[in-house]
Amino acid sequence: MDHRDHAVALAVTDGMLHFELSVAYEALAAAPDGVTGPWYDVALCGPAPVRFGRFRLEPDHGLDRLRRAGTVIVPGWADVDAAPPAELVDAVRAAHAAGARVASLCTGAFVLAAAGLLDGRRATTHWAHTGVLAARHPAVAVDPDVLYVDNGSVLTSAGKAAALDLCLHLVRRDRGSAVANAVARRLVVPPHRDGGQAQFVAAPVPATDDRPLAALFPWVLERIDRPLTVGDLARQARMSSRNLTRHFRTATGATPLQWLLTQRIRRAQELLETTDRGIDAIAAATGMGTATTLRRHFQRTVGVPPATYRRTFRARHGDRAVDPHVA
Repeated sequence: MDHRDHAVALAVTDGMLHFELSVAYEALAAAPDGVTGPWYDVALCGPAPVRFGRFRLEPDHGLDRLRRAGTVIVPGWADVDAAPPAELVDAVRAAHAAGARVASLCTGAFVLAAAGLLDGRRATTHWAHTGVLAARHPAVAVDPDVLYVDNGSVLTSAGKAAALDLCLHLVRRDRGSAVANAVARRLVVPPHRDGGQAQFVAAPVPATDDRPLAALFPWVLERIDRPLTVGDLARQARMSSRNLTRHFRTATGATPLQWLLTQRIRRAQELLETTDRGIDAIAAATGMGTATTLRRHFQRTVGVPPATYRRTFRARHGDRAVDPHVA
């Protein structure tokens, strides 16, 4: 990343939500141990000292600084019934016009929509406010059922925990899966949830003593090189295959095989980024079996063949290797 690429501006004004702001700062402000090379230079940018609920914040710079950032992040907007400040909307619009990547967290999407950045684009926000966003901005293709949406230079996330998912996605785009996983380990959160996962599950949260998948997930990841089946997972979890699938859909929004394939692809990305192993060896290490199978699933999921992914990652990041198991 060059200087502008790693310059991140968090846009702050009265009426923002402190949780989403804190999530972005925690995820991006400090590099995890073992990661070398330039990291993000995070600045808080606002017009004046601002009030976040019970908290008061002193910005580092004014909103004009947004135009010099490579990435601008707009945290959640507390009152979706109130129009966001015109100076914030103008600053976000100007930053995007100057070439910045702009991302909103939770109801920060209302600021991006007011700036016209979501017109003709697919976007999301907290599920409780997707109807309001769609009604107020009919040119926006609002998707109420996803964690985040990546349109390249404009990104939006659902609420609360999905804000962290989007921040990890940004790290993954910029520095690769291994580094994003290192950030996730530092924050003690799962390393990856696909943006297309459902953001709201109607089923109640299970009791703390009834978490049948809590031990299954690490068990599977330790055996990712093996040809696991749904039956294998069900036996390990001591439940029927049908019951396992139901629990998986509740916990992840995916079937067991969909989730398992995602973990295999993410592991393949790590190995492509951090090792010189051949495609056959990576296929074996990720449980894909053959290079042909790995190439087919990798192309479908990531959009490029494994060899192209490796060349692109190495070209962008100067062949900097990171041990994916560094905590």
